[in-house]
Amino acid sequence: MFKASFFLAIICLLAVPLQAQIINPHGLEHTGRTPEYRQVKEFYQNLDKKNKTIRVQAVGPTDTDDSLLVVYYSADGRFDKEKWKEQGKIIVFINNGIHPGEPDGIIASMQLLWDITENKIEVPENIVLAVIPVFNISGATKLRQYTRANQNGPEITGFRANAQNLDLNRDFVKMDARETRSIVRLFRMLDPDILVDNHVSNGADYQHVMTLLSTQCNKLGGSMGAYLNSTFEPALYDDMKQRGFDMVPYVNVWGSSPDNGWDAFMETPRFFSGYAAMFHTYAFVAETHMLKPFPIRVKATYELMQSIINYSAANVEHIRKTRERQREWIADAGQIAIDWAVDTTRPTTIELKGYKAGRKPSDISGQQRLYYDRSKPFVTAAPFYNACTTRQTIDVPHAYIIPQGWNRVVQRLKANGVKLQKLTTDTTLELTVYYISDYKTTPGPYEGHYLHSGVVTDKQTKHMKLYKGDYLVPVEQDAKRYLVETLEPTAPDAFFAWGFFDAVLQQKEYYSDYVFEDLAAEMLAKDKTLKEKLEQRKISDPAFAKDGRGQLNFIYQNSPYHEPEHMRYPVYRLE
Repeated sequence: MFKASFFLAIICLLAVPLQAQIINPHGLEHTGRTPEYRQVKEFYQNLDKKNKTIRVQAVGPTDTDDSLLVVYYSADGRFDKEKWKEQGKIIVFINNGIHPGEPDGIIASMQLLWDITENKIEVPENIVLAVIPVFNISGATKLRQYTRANQNGPEITGFRANAQNLDLNRDFVKMDARETRSIVRLFRMLDPDILVDNHVSNGADYQHVMTLLSTQCNKLGGSMGAYLNSTFEPALYDDMKQRGFDMVPYVNVWGSSPDNGWDAFMETPRFFSGYAAMFHTYAFVAETHMLKPFPIRVKATYELMQSIINYSAANVEHIRKTRERQREWIADAGQIAIDWAVDTTRPTTIELKGYKAGRKPSDISGQQRLYYDRSKPFVTAAPFYNACTTRQTIDVPHAYIIPQGWNRVVQRLKANGVKLQKLTTDTTLELTVYYISDYKTTPGPYEGHYLHSGVVTDKQTKHMKLYKGDYLVPVEQDAKRYLVETLEPTAPDAFFAWGFFDAVLQQKEYYSDYVFEDLAAEMLAKDKTLKEKLEQRKISDPAFAKDGRGQLNFIYQNSPYHEPEHMRYPVYRLE
């Protein structure tokens, strides 16, 4: 009886679930290693179990078996996302671990949510947090010692690339990774007011712990650009100074000393912050300095997140109204800028706390190398080139037409919430058509693509036969700016730039010289305009005048036999 009762008691005890134990994340920054993803995931799941204000949800798939997770904080314990906007709440979207070798934000966010749930800091009810614990989960699982050669801790970190060996902070247009497609769907569903993307910087040496990369104000434009530059950013700089962390803009310097000045980083839509700007979200990239001790970097990241949260809570109406006016401005815009250049004539003067830089012979090569002398700190006024001018503006069409078959592009548009209409019958429309007349391509692969730049087009008006199932994409929708920046072929981060339409750059039909020679001669005899065009080309191009094969090909390309699809950009404009 005794033995039976004893074992029954043990069985009953094992049947009772143990209370979730939540590890206090304060102190993780002193362990010398990034916490394992399993530990991060368990921390938030346990925090969810213990607090009605926390909700952990799976967002969607990644390139591995792990689902991407988001952690919500809502002070009233309600998680009706559609009502957050109706209630006038500000949604702050915090992203961590896009580069897992830069783990400052991973730990700082754990500490932030721990302190909120422990009532050590207060987040007003008009703020909702959406925190991605680790975006690049596959990179975070590759913990190893020698990932970050120049970084002052932790000793063990994750790897920059994901399971496909992609840098996810270059993936927000091409969306090659499943986790990028998942986070994009979440981002568009939430429509966050603020994005905070936590990183660690590379580059020069200086005294500052935290540098801030904000969306370039002229590129952002409108009421948001003005408010960010004149009010939002200065308030964050002032508050962080009070918190003991003097900030400077992200130090975009490579191979020279920052006291000579530097340009604002131009984050095009491939980057998360540049992507967010297309959908009228204030974006801040926290860039702690790699050479500062890891615990201090984590603290600075924690303080910046708290500073942004507090400012947002105190300025809800300004943030909401500037976003509303920005939407109206874009909705009314007949033209949209797609490319910008730094204006070197209008620098801003900032206070830089640096270290004296010099040159000395390298112990390896004997050549002159850059070094910094930390025994010689200084404070100086440095030029910061934060003004930009528009390099290219596009007249906005009524709609874009995408012929069926270009499914990779259509899928990405749908993931971004773009409204598309399928044609229900065959039809013919007068459309603006681009022909690619010139472009340059990187000699080696970049993030899995051979990136195009310097794209030149020839714009023509044609009557185009369209077919049932082709896509009409109205431009007047919330994704208007996104559509123009991704579908115009000359935009620096357009789908064309990433090679999604490369098939049209290759000629598919050819000819045999010995047969086409006679046909070409007949064509020249009958077509005086073609003959004159050929002669003019010979006069203007001496090398062409000596190139028999080139002249034959010229005639072919100007004949009805040349396939119309060759070099024709397969996205048309309905004006």
